[in-house]
Amino acid sequence: MNVSDNYRNAWEGYWRETSDKAGEAIWDCDPALSAEPHSALLLPHADSSRTIVDLGCGNGTTTRSLATRFARAVGVDLSHAAVEHARHATDNETVEFQQLDLTDTDAVRALHERLGDAHVYMRAVMHQSEPEARSAVAAAVAEIIGREGRAFVVELTSGSRDVLRRAAAQPGGPGPKLQRVFQYGLKPADADDNEIPKLLGAAGLTVLAEGDTALPQTEYLSDGTRIELPARWFVLAGQ
Repeated sequence: MNVSDNYRNAWEGYWRETSDKAGEAIWDCDPALSAEPHSALLLPHADSSRTIVDLGCGNGTTTRSLATRFARAVGVDLSHAAVEHARHATDNETVEFQQLDLTDTDAVRALHERLGDAHVYMRAVMHQSEPEARSAVAAAVAEIIGREGRAFVVELTSGSRDVLRRAAAQPGGPGPKLQRVFQYGLKPADADDNEIPKLLGAAGLTVLAEGDTALPQTEYLSDGTRIELPARWFVLAGQ
């Protein structure tokens, strides 16, 4: 299956209306707060001489950080506009970007055939994917890592819904970055907590390590505290 036109158009519209300015997307935080500590959790299980694929790369901030820890980084995103943002901001031979629908089995298989078994980094993609697409996203992770690659997957938990509700209900309403997420019908923390590990297991992925964390955002509450969304991370191996 492929994603619906509504879902594709929502992300295309979001990224078209988002500038190239760093931090303009609410999740586009400094890599020191996300990609770097996540890499530290993945590297004990992963060969750094392999390529790492950043699934749902957006404007490429995380992809560029991953390229400093691994031999090469490839960022892929459903949105053409996101990929164009990423390319505009990148002048590095160890980083590349391409448009890719993770539910397009043939396209995902072609990426694996080109790269060989690679590592995967996926931050907060499955939880907001359309419910009927989530199993295909998990399968894409398994396809890309094959036997030798490893994956780091981190997804929002249900506790994030409470944080987002509080942010939306504060005096003056949600900040402009969060408001834009709602405007385009994107659905943070839409998956149930037990759904993600079940889907990963059903895709043939084995959990090597896991834990709780929080994903820092680039927007703040009216009292000046940064919005941080509860999440759970997994380091995964294939079959």
